Amino acid sequence: MGPMASYRRDLAVRASVDQGLLSPSEPVVALLDTAGIRTSAAALTSAFAAVTDAPVLHAFAVKAAPLVPVLRLLHDAGLGVEVASPGELALARAAGVPPSHTVLDSPAKTPAELRQALALGIAVNADNLQELARIDALVASAPTASPLGLRVNPQVGAGSIGALSTATATSKFGVTLRDEGARKAVVQAFLDRPWLTRLHTHTGSQGVPLALMAEGIGEAYVLAEEINRTAGRQQIDTLDIGGGLPVNFDSDEETPTYAEYARLLADTVPGLFDGRYRLVTEFGRSLLAKHGTVLARVEYTKTSGGRPIAVTHAGVQLATRTVYAPESWPLRVLAYDSEGRPRTGENTVQDVAGPACFAGDLLATSRELPLLHPGDVVAVPDTGAYYFAHHYAYNSLPRPGIHGFTVADDGAVAFTTVRTPQTIAEIVAESGGAHADALLR
Repeated sequence: MGPMASYRRDLAVRASVDQGLLSPSEPVVALLDTAGIRTSAAALTSAFAAVTDAPVLHAFAVKAAPLVPVLRLLHDAGLGVEVASPGELALARAAGVPPSHTVLDSPAKTPAELRQALALGIAVNADNLQELARIDALVASAPTASPLGLRVNPQVGAGSIGALSTATATSKFGVTLRDEGARKAVVQAFLDRPWLTRLHTHTGSQGVPLALMAEGIGEAYVLAEEINRTAGRQQIDTLDIGGGLPVNFDSDEETPTYAEYARLLADTVPGLFDGRYRLVTEFGRSLLAKHGTVLARVEYTKTSGGRPIAVTHAGVQLATRTVYAPESWPLRVLAYDSEGRPRTGENTVQDVAGPACFAGDLLATSRELPLLHPGDVVAVPDTGAYYFAHHYAYNSLPRPGIHGFTVADDGAVAFTTVRTPQTIAEIVAESGGAHADALLR
């Protein structure tokens, strides 16, 4: 996200106030920068095109932003989708993404999920040998056009956030390669199944060094070469190298870049890009994070223990990871006045709190910002993935509206609705409102 993107964000904040998108009655909204999303998609496709002529399917990880208009936009930009549940598959289909651009990954696929994917011709990566046995029966009972693969765990180690490191010695994902007898079992699984033509690996995401990601992919490449040599033919024709590019949450700078990562892979695993293998990627957070912003009004300000506190309408319901694990998921907070202009003034150490009824609902602690006042607006950037699209219904707080925006050459901002705000009636309905007497019987 460069200067133009931050310029567009400032204009969007002001326009949100001017156009009544953010108001006392709608005190929290989420914004998506359409131009920024397209820029990231183009950066991804061009980065890999610069290092290989092989076909590459860039499958966006739907879990990062499960919003139908986002999937439609990315599909229009040339990307496919990676889904991990029936719900995510339904979102992708609603967005018009064809089966040929869809990949199903999940460690707990049901027979019904597998049957549906095989009937549609969606690519499937089995997570384990038990799942492969289940697919055996399905393939034998009905022909399928689905490309089929197996996920392996290279067990290369963890990054700084253990919960997002998927290539550890005891990860729940994939078939291990370093446990006793495991590699031999994987090779044999391919030899026994001529229709098994893909190998999948994913080392992790936020907090995982690029070198470790490349090492995991290198292990999968070496395994693919071994399987093909043993089979006496190129049985594996596609390598799914996952995603996981980390995001910089400290500033507007987009680093690392897709170009840097693609060049690292080309240097580390050159055979990956020599044209013998089709490639699949599964990036998510890195495509969307920098292009989403939460806006929230400051409802009250107070001082407690000598520290100023601004109480806003954005907290754990929108920034769950940050509230519960602030060391791993720090977010920036930007201050604007009640008209949506960047707030000026001497920086003051203050807390920025959310609306939920527990003490830890804090977006930022001891943060230096121009002193906030009631009616001001705080903007929380870098929230386009795994934040406002993943509502946490603490205190039955409603899901906010999500709006895409574009900026014309003259600075005019136009908004489009991505997701309508949740109503109180919808909260009641989702909470068993139609069954009020159910426990009295």
